[in-house]
Amino acid sequence: MECLFCKIVNKEEPATLVYEDERFVVFKDIHPKAPFHVLIVPRKHIASVAELGEQDKELIAEMIFVAKHIAEEQKFPGYKLQFNVGRQGGQIVDHLHLHLLGYPL
Repeated sequence: MECLFCKIVNKEEPATLVYEDERFVVFKDIHPKAPFHVLIVPRKHIASVAELGEQDKELIAEMIFVAKHIAEEQKFPGYKLQFNVGRQGGQIVDHLHLHLLGYPL
């Protein structure tokens, strides 16, 4: 059985998409913690940061650059990037994702 984010990536579940390319899908968080709150999700299923391998270094760098691109498009003077790892770290869905929390003027 696929996880919720895999279903969103495969367009089997609805989400408000903000950006997508061949490696990532970005959509609005359904429980936003900031005026602008999106999740940057790789199409490749990786459960969490704890499950990353050496081969995933480029993927993580690309996630950060996608976040930077979106923040620049939104013209945020400041923003937060956050990974939650494991239940105790606040991770709810077992699919690697990066939170982009933006604070417009």
